[in-house]
Amino acid sequence: MPQSQSQYQTQVQGPARVPSDRWRLQVVHRTQFRYGGPVRSSYNEARMTPENSSRQTTLRSRVEIEPTATVHAYRDYWGSTVTAFDTHGPHTELVVKATSVVEAGPEPHLPDPVDWTALAEPDVLDRFGEFLRPSRLTAMDEPVVAAVREVVGDAGPREAGRLVCRFVYEHMEYLTGSTNVKTNAMQAWTSGKGVCQDISHVSVGLLRALGLPARYVSGYLHPKPSAQIGQAVTGESHAWVEWWDGGWSGYDPTNVVEIGTRHVTLARGRDYTDVPPLKGIFSGPKSEGSKVTVEVTRLA
Repeated sequence: MPQSQSQYQTQVQGPARVPSDRWRLQVVHRTQFRYGGPVRSSYNEARMTPENSSRQTTLRSRVEIEPTATVHAYRDYWGSTVTAFDTHGPHTELVVKATSVVEAGPEPHLPDPVDWTALAEPDVLDRFGEFLRPSRLTAMDEPVVAAVREVVGDAGPREAGRLVCRFVYEHMEYLTGSTNVKTNAMQAWTSGKGVCQDISHVSVGLLRALGLPARYVSGYLHPKPSAQIGQAVTGESHAWVEWWDGGWSGYDPTNVVEIGTRHVTLARGRDYTDVPPLKGIFSGPKSEGSKVTVEVTRLA
C-alpha cells in the first residue's frame, strides 16, 4: 500500500565484522531542485536503493523526501528497486536524500565461462534478446565493431569482454562536462571523450555487437582505493557494465578494474534511460536548476 510519509526505509541485520575482501560503505546521495515559483504537483521515481546480491549486502537504506510525499516502492522490469513518490502541496524546492549502508566486494561465485557456440544457441538468444539488441544510446557503427573484432581475435567470451573494455578505455578520454545524458555511444566515440555513462554505453554496444549479452549498471564508486576508515569523501554516481558468459561478469571500463569493494550497485538496464537515479514530471514554473552531492564513507 502507498504510504503518506516523506521517507522509505529498508533495513537488515549485518555482521559486526567485515571479511577482508569486503568494505562496509555509507553513501549519502542528495539531490535538490529549485523552481521559479510554487509547483503544484510533482510525480517522481528514484532508483537510489542499493541491491542485495551475492557480492553486495544492503544493511540499511532510507530515501527521504521534502516536502512530504506519498511514497511506495516496487521492483521494476529489470529488477531494480524504485521509490515512487508524488506530492501535491505548493512547493518551490524538492529535496531527495538517499542514505545507505552497504557491504560490497568481488563476485564470490562466478560460473565457468561458456564458449561462443553456446552463446549462439537459440535459447540463449531468446533469453537475453533485450541485452543483445542495440538501443538508441548504445548502437555502434560497423567499422568500430570490425576494429574491436580484430582486437578480440580468438579470445573466449570472458576474456573478450575484458578486451572490449580495455579497447574503449584506450580510445576514449574521461572528460567531465563533455557530454550529457542524451549523448549516444557513437557521438561520444567520435568525439573521443565522455564520462562513465558514455564509456559504458560504448562498451555495452560493442559487447552486444560481438554476441555477448550486456547490460548497463548504475551505482556509486568510492574514489580512493586506499580509503581510510571513518573519513567522508566526495564520491560520485558511477556506471559500468556486465556481460553474460555463463554468468554475469562485471567490469568498470572507465577505470579498467573488476567490480569490487569500492562499487555499490543500484540498478541495471539496457542503457541509462532504464536506470536514472531520479526522474519525474511536475506542474508549475520551470526549474531553476538542481544540485547533486554524493558523500561516501568507508565504515569498515
